[in-house]
Amino acid sequence: MNLNTRDLLLGSLASIYGTVKNSFEVFVVDNASSDGSADAVRSAYPEVQVIENSLNIGFARANNQALRRMRGRYACLLNSDAELTEGALDLMVSFMDSNSDVAVCGGQLLNADSSHQNSIANTPTLLTELTNKSALRMLMPTRFPGKEASFSDPVEVESIIGALMLVRHEAMEKTGLLDEDFFFFLEETDWCLRFKRSGYRIMHHPHARIFHFQGASAGKRFVRARLEYWRSRYVFFRKHYSRSTWALLLAGLLLRILVNLTAYLIYVPLTLFLLPKAVQRLRLYATLLLWHLLGLPAGWGLAPADTSAMDRTDRDV
Repeated sequence: MNLNTRDLLLGSLASIYGTVKNSFEVFVVDNASSDGSADAVRSAYPEVQVIENSLNIGFARANNQALRRMRGRYACLLNSDAELTEGALDLMVSFMDSNSDVAVCGGQLLNADSSHQNSIANTPTLLTELTNKSALRMLMPTRFPGKEASFSDPVEVESIIGALMLVRHEAMEKTGLLDEDFFFFLEETDWCLRFKRSGYRIMHHPHARIFHFQGASAGKRFVRARLEYWRSRYVFFRKHYSRSTWALLLAGLLLRILVNLTAYLIYVPLTLFLLPKAVQRLRLYATLLLWHLLGLPAGWGLAPADTSAMDRTDRDV
């Protein structure tokens, strides 16, 4: 799925054609980019199947458009801001060919300087969402592995970061596609949980390396992106947990907002507004508080307020 990341998208496509030895077909789903992404792909890679949407319909719905049309044994969901390294995808395909109970395999995500990114995700719980994730990784690295973890062999995990996901077609037919109630964030976590409940394993392959220039799209709209993450988190808890657990999450997160907002209201004036990140955080927590007070209205995040127009927005080019 692409949204206004033309140059990164072309680099991602170049990495596919330059590193993958197995046969493949490529779909690019463009969510109403204004930077000429779709035309650039048609010009550089005329064999790519472009699905061009008239508005931003989100990650899950956009990827599902391509997943419904694919013909291979596996689907590789690759972010437009991610690039494969030599042999990475073929290595994952070979691993999944030898392990028929694996529904999803992810690789090691890398920053531009080849340092590790977090590539593994835990299923959200009250513990992960109401405490500090970095502290959990430090105190319980086996239970909550992060980028500091080092693996010599593929390892089973709860979920992976969705910058690259190799997914078994057969497993999708059994479990279903991405849940389109998630506009952006946590759709891959929900998918992995559903695959596990269907009896499949989720694996992280440490030797399949992928560069991920993360946040290229959502990062440009920090506050709206964070609001969308909070919305997705509430969707996840409503779907997978009891009403009382969802209520505890809401109460805990509201308390966190109030504490952080108070802290930044004190901190920002003391810095005389010389720290832009602190000002940005203050704006985030103020917006989050107002969003909660107004009843979590739609349209404040990345998703449009009216999603009824998203059902038939694509045209094949």
